[in-house]
Amino acid sequence: MGDLGQVTAAAAAFVGTHLLMSHPLRAPMVARLGEKGFQGVYSLVSFATLGWLVWAMRRMGPEEFVWAAPDWAWFAASIIMLFASVLLVGSLIGNPALPGAPANAREPRGVFAITRHPMMWSFALWAVAHALVWPQPSVVILCFGIGLLALVGAAGQDAKKTKLQPDFWPGWRRKTGFVPFTGPPPARAMWPGWGVLLGGVALWLAASWLHPLLGAPAVWR
Repeated sequence: MGDLGQVTAAAAAFVGTHLLMSHPLRAPMVARLGEKGFQGVYSLVSFATLGWLVWAMRRMGPEEFVWAAPDWAWFAASIIMLFASVLLVGSLIGNPALPGAPANAREPRGVFAITRHPMMWSFALWAVAHALVWPQPSVVILCFGIGLLALVGAAGQDAKKTKLQPDFWPGWRRKTGFVPFTGPPPARAMWPGWGVLLGGVALWLAASWLHPLLGAPAVWR
């Protein structure tokens, strides 16, 4: 198997095992292993497939670009990553989709008024931005895998949460949108708050600053 084949196989394993264990295999695995046993296996498989993916990416030699990213693409990717950073920071505060979060009938505010899956969309937007400006075959495969995992995982989470939280999640779905800015809340409800906004900007700046130090191109130029 060539280097690009290794990346493809590793990405498929990482994405496939996540989706399978998060949805169709979760219930039978929990029934057999218990919740803690399932979490242990899930973590082990996740780290193993992620390690394989990182190893495969690091083994890639020089690659031709699939297309040449124009200057506007770098600017667009930078704006996309800023928005993704705000979504990610906001998703860590009061997210009803996180394990152990209380289910209540609160009105969606901030990033949850933008989309009920702000964390998943932050990963999907990361994938779009990086594939846009650094379109080597291995990077495109990686980004496609991450984007697929994020959005298919979000759809699967909706189905799972609807069954597990029938008194909350169906109502939450009616109040929010899957795709950003498609939900019913008024625009004023989408203001994330200064703390989330500044946290997102700080994350964006830190990540942009770290890229060259890690040998990767910065999203901005």
